[in-house]
Formats: sequence, C-alpha cells, structure tokens
Amino acid sequence: MATPPSPILLCLLLLLVASPSHPRASASASSPFDAALAKLQARIGYAFRAPDLLRRAMTHASYSRENGRALAVLGLAAAQSAAALGALAADNDAASSAVSRRASEVASEAACAAAGAHVGIPAIVRVASRTSASAAPVVCGALRALIGAVAVDANSTDAAGEVFWRLHVLTAQSAATAAI
Repeated sequence: MATPPSPILLCLLLLLVASPSHPRASASASSPFDAALAKLQARIGYAFRAPDLLRRAMTHASYSRENGRALAVLGLAAAQSAAALGALAADNDAASSAVSRRASEVASEAACAAAGAHVGIPAIVRVASRTSASAAPVVCGALRALIGAVAVDANSTDAAGEVFWRLHVLTAQSAATAAI
C-alpha cells in the first residue's frame, strides 16, 4: 500500500502549479521600469533576447553595483568604430585626423546625451536619490551602456553600430526640425 504524500510535498507541488513559469509572465506583474524598457526597445528598433542586459544598461553605478558601466565601455568603442567606418565609407582617402575627429564628435558626451534624451533615457535610467537622471554624463553613460548591451545581446558590434546610427540620425532629424 502506497503512503500518502507529505504535506510539505503537497505545498511545494501547489506552489509550482500556481506560480507562473516565468516571473514576468503576466502583464500585471510587470513593473513600470519593465514597461519603460519595453517602450525603449520599440524606440530604438531593437528587441533584446536577454532583457537583463537592458536592465543593467539602464542602471547607473550610483543605484547598484550591478550597473551598465562595463557595457558603456563597449558601447563607446562600438559608437566610435561605427563613426570611423562611416567616415571612411564616405571618403576612403580621408585623413586619419578627419576620421578620428568624426569618431570623437559623433560619440562625444554632448551628442550622446542628446541622443539619450531623445529616446527618453532620463525618465528610465535608475539612479540614486542624490544623482540627477538628466545630467549629461548619466544620460550619455546609459546610452553608451545601451549600445554596449546591444552588442553583447546580438554578439555583434555591427548590430550595435546600426542602433547607434539609427539614434544618431533620429536625433539629428529632430534637432533640424526644431531649428525650423
């Protein structure tokens, strides 16, 4: 004769059956941060396969030790590489100083912060209470981390460069429209 299952085993089984298979499986369980990240993916035209990379990218070092600082290093390199490649594609005889200047200008903190503000990063990035989410270094760092996160997620700096250029062009178009 079989013994009945223990009450502990029944409780565990009930918990497994009653809980969703993924912590973010239900829409009602998602946080405002998760909703903002979903909107950001739509704005940049890239859907993350590993959304935790995006979460990390949108987390400032003042907020958590798990932040986007290392991703920002990769993002800056990818942005500068994309800008240098674009300069050489436009003029394969360009002087090294012109290529370097173009890469520096396009990936500068000012250009980066403008692109980040354009896609709404100041409203998304998580920072400590004494840190301004709209400060240029914070917005730029988060945008660079976003570009780095795309590179890691896609395992390709080409994909990161595409997102970078898309954001750069959108920001330039927006600035041109505002100037009219």
